[in-house]
Formats: sequence, structure tokens, C-alpha cells
Amino acid sequence: MSRHRSDDRPAPVVVRAEVDHGSAELISDPDRPHAWTLLLDGTAQSHVDLDDPEHLEFEYVRRMAHVVDLLGEPSRPLRVLHLGGGAWTLARYVAATRPGSVQTVVELDVALAELVAHRLPGPGPEDGLDIVTGDARATVSALPSGAFDLVVTDVFAGARTPAQVTTAEFLAQVVRVLTPGGTHIANLGDGAPWPFLPGQIATAGAAFPRLLLVVAPDVLHGRRFGNLVLVGRPAGAGRDGNDEVVPALTRRTAGDPFPARVLDDDATRSLAGDAAVVTDRTSTPSPRPPAGFWGQ
Repeated sequence: MSRHRSDDRPAPVVVRAEVDHGSAELISDPDRPHAWTLLLDGTAQSHVDLDDPEHLEFEYVRRMAHVVDLLGEPSRPLRVLHLGGGAWTLARYVAATRPGSVQTVVELDVALAELVAHRLPGPGPEDGLDIVTGDARATVSALPSGAFDLVVTDVFAGARTPAQVTTAEFLAQVVRVLTPGGTHIANLGDGAPWPFLPGQIATAGAAFPRLLLVVAPDVLHGRRFGNLVLVGRPAGAGRDGNDEVVPALTRRTAGDPFPARVLDDDATRSLAGDAAVVTDRTSTPSPRPPAGFWGQ
């Protein structure tokens, strides 16, 4: 969410550091005394408010959090695997809203994980949060079956999702580590003419009984590039045989500063068209966004 800075506010503080896979910047938020935005090679990755972990500045993170809020009873602890660390924004949110949750954050960049832990301290092992440094796909493959209620895939190399976490083989491992009623949330970046999204929907649709998609209307209608939140869900329905998640999520996203559309299973699958399931042999990274799209 972009905002205009008034003249009487201090200029942002910028902390720069070289990490294992590029250059990191932490930029202070003039509107929130202990909030920071993390950029990697000029691409905004995370925003965190150390005083208020329930404040979610990035709209796509807010949309993922809405999905998390609707998983079971509101305060029930969850077992969550976050693939892609950044500044641990969603993990901090889960720790704050669902105390007692057991979470694992997987971050490839060791130096970045150390920078975040030092400059943006947050929940630790005593709060149920474990930071693991390693490759996302290799880490998932080594984890025990049925260990998580939720897996969140938010892996980016620069501004693109790496090919190895876009495939049927990868999602087979995700399904394996989920409980039978588990949920998968993926943050995707794409825009018309949709070189990436249809294949991801086809692939997720082969792995999960039920899908939904959360997306800004102007992105959905092809007017700009943007984030799309693709959710793979179990087959079970809500009370009285009705799926209650889609209308509940629709109400929540409609009340956001930048409202989003929620597409149910049929509408989501229709966007796949005749796209084939993506495999390790056919996979490619997500498209490169327009210059400066995720910059600050």
C-alpha cells in the first residue's frame, strides 16, 4: 500500500548489507516508529512492524493472513511451514494471533536470516518459531509426512519464483508433509497475457481437491501485473455441507483498503484453460515483473 510522506516527517533510515544472494536494504517506515521494509536487490520483500505484528502493509500478505484466519477455530494453534523467509511477516502474524503455534521458516540466504534476526528481532524457539536455512524444495523433501496444517510458498529469487517450486513433483512433497486436512497457500506473480498462472492452476488443481484464488480486480482483468494468492484446500465442506470459506474470505477482502476478488474452485480452474500440469521437465521461473514494480 503506497502512501505520500508529508514534509514534517523524518526521512527514512536506510540500512544496507551484502547478503549471500545479493544486496539487502532495510528502510524505516516514517509513519510507524518501529516498522521496516526489507528489499533485496531493489525488490520489496517484506514489511514488518515490530510493535504490531498484526499490521500487514502489503496487500498480498493481508490476503494470505485472511486465509490463515479462516483455518479452523480462530485462536487454535497451527503447525505452519513457511517456504521463503524474508522478514518473517506472516510467521510473526501467526505467532501473535494464534499463540502456541509451531512454525518453521525456511530461508536459503544464511546472511539474510542473520540480518533479520539481528535487526528485526521477533519470535524465537521459545515462541514456537524455528528458522531453518536451506533450499525450500530440498527441505520439504526431508521433512516428515503429515507434519503441518499449513504450508505457505512465498519463494522468490529476486523478483521471480524459481522453477523448482512450481511443479507437480514439488507439490507432491507439499501434500505429503500436510495433514489430510491441510492447506497450501502460494504467492504468485503474473499478468496478462498470463504466461505463468494457468499452468500453476492446472498443477495445483491436480494436487488439491479444491482451489481458490484471491486477486485484485485490475490484475484479474489484465490491466496490470500483480500478486495472486492461490490456495489449495482439502475436500471437506463446512457446516450443512456448504463451503463457508469463500463467502467469509470474500467479506474480509472486500473490507481491505484495496479490495480483492475471491474466485471459488470452478472459477479458479476455468482460468487454467487448456494449460498442462507443470513438471520438473517443463517448468520455468515466473515472469519478470515490469521494472520497478516491487521496488520502493
